[in-house]
Amino acid sequence: MSMFTEDDLIPISALQHFAFCERQWGLIHLEGLWAENRLTVEGKQLHERADSDETQVRGDVRIARGQRIRSLVHGLVGRADIVEFHKDTSPSAVEQNGIELNGLEGRWNPIPIEYKRGRVKFKPIDEIQLCAQALCLEEMLETAIDEGFLFYGKTRRRHPVTFSPTLRQLTTDCIENIRHATILGKTPSASYQKECDNCSLYDLCMPKAIEQSQSVREYLNKSVRDLPSPDDGMIS
Repeated sequence: MSMFTEDDLIPISALQHFAFCERQWGLIHLEGLWAENRLTVEGKQLHERADSDETQVRGDVRIARGQRIRSLVHGLVGRADIVEFHKDTSPSAVEQNGIELNGLEGRWNPIPIEYKRGRVKFKPIDEIQLCAQALCLEEMLETAIDEGFLFYGKTRRRHPVTFSPTLRQLTTDCIENIRHATILGKTPSASYQKECDNCSLYDLCMPKAIEQSQSVREYLNKSVRDLPSPDDGMIS
């Protein structure tokens, strides 16, 4: 099995960007552009405690926040907002796919939990990001993970996500598509959708104004070149 190097690792957050909008992914990860709006600020606030690197033990549940994760098989790196380790109390726990935690007796089953500010989406955008976290944890902990949760700030509820073969395939396909797009090195063209109005990169993306084949940097550079010279219109 081939392994990726540290230099080849894709940020897990890139999968969510790519699954939501390939152009958004290109603006952020190819052109290095970023902008904040109310929605991104609210999202950061929701993640503040989750990213605090705290670890707690509550009875049969160990809670790890801001868990750093990676996969050299899939070429991923990032952080899981929360990983809950649930103690397996079944009689056959030794035969199951739990893991042993240093300093804690018994077998423990990891469950990744990702925080999102909004609500459940129609497309499996957040599910792909969560599944990527599960792939990393499975490799790091040498275990199998069947389920995780998405916690949405709007509903204040956990949404269960089953890591089915279909979702796993969607996730690995997304990873491969990102690698291919990275090699091409070209930001995908704009295609205006209703969702664009809430994107923090709307003013940089300009989906209604930019020619389909242009990158933002190309557009801005052309705009600068088209500006009149300081000497234009002056009488000699």
